Amino acid sequence: MRQYVGRRLLQMVLTLFCLVTLQFFLFRLVPGDPIAAYIDPSLPIETREAIRRQFGLDQSPFQQYTAFLANFARGEFGTSFHYREPVWVIIFERFWNTVLLLGPAILLAFVVGASAGALLAWRRGRRGEVLGVIVGLLLRSMPEFWVGLLGLMIFSYWLNWFPLGGMRAVGAEVSGLLDKFLSLDFLHHLILPMLCSTAVLLATPLLVMRNAMLEVIRDDFIDMARAKGLAPATLIFRHAVRNALLPVVTVLSLMAGFAIGGEVLIETIFRWPGMGRELVLAVQRRDFPVAQGIFFLMGAVVITANFVTDLVYGMLDPRVTYD
Repeated sequence: MRQYVGRRLLQMVLTLFCLVTLQFFLFRLVPGDPIAAYIDPSLPIETREAIRRQFGLDQSPFQQYTAFLANFARGEFGTSFHYREPVWVIIFERFWNTVLLLGPAILLAFVVGASAGALLAWRRGRRGEVLGVIVGLLLRSMPEFWVGLLGLMIFSYWLNWFPLGGMRAVGAEVSGLLDKFLSLDFLHHLILPMLCSTAVLLATPLLVMRNAMLEVIRDDFIDMARAKGLAPATLIFRHAVRNALLPVVTVLSLMAGFAIGGEVLIETIFRWPGMGRELVLAVQRRDFPVAQGIFFLMGAVVITANFVTDLVYGMLDPRVTYD
């Protein structure tokens, strides 16, 4: 077990190093001057060159790369061209905004989707199962932007139940962390984008769990449990579901990893100040340090989620061993 964990940690470090290197040079291959939009052409040449030296853009690509690695080793990603602040300061707040939006959405989608998928498989061939599969396929095929716009049109524009966007009311002032994230105003702004994100994510665990359960319920131990006279709820959730969870957990890890990068379309439609929306703005502004920081964090979360999933496999299925 220790050797397996050690090898995986080494693989994670090498993968992140390759990711950092690749994204650094990809952004530098984009034609044009990345800070041209932030330098007034009327400034003297000496002043413009001083600004370029401030960001290290007067150096060769190799010198910029070595400086970038040195800063990265210290836990820094440089300074934003647009905000003139350290990248981690900018990303940190957006990261938690995304977690607060997508964390409950992923949890709700996993619990509801996995439970519904298990029940649909158990009631295979009935009308409820057919209807549930149709709903799952519809949710799976609907584009994210369409779900967000539809929710915004119905519940914000027509019914006026929720705000049109943002994380709090215009002009609202917060006095502390609890007031910022636990106030009724914040929860009022959170509900609609969270439910739209849940609708987008719900179909995958539902359909995967149904397919996995259809395989499990044919096994001999299910027939034995039925012969013992176990209650249907015990039979489904204590015996069948646990053995069908492995593919669903894999899907959950991928959902969690990529969603931390932000549901770009949902965050953009609802003007939610998360990582997905900030990534779009950073690319539009050619703010490469911020974009690099967000891509790195996305990659780190995906790799870590996969590692944790491999460890959870052993807890769910005793037959899984680590060599």
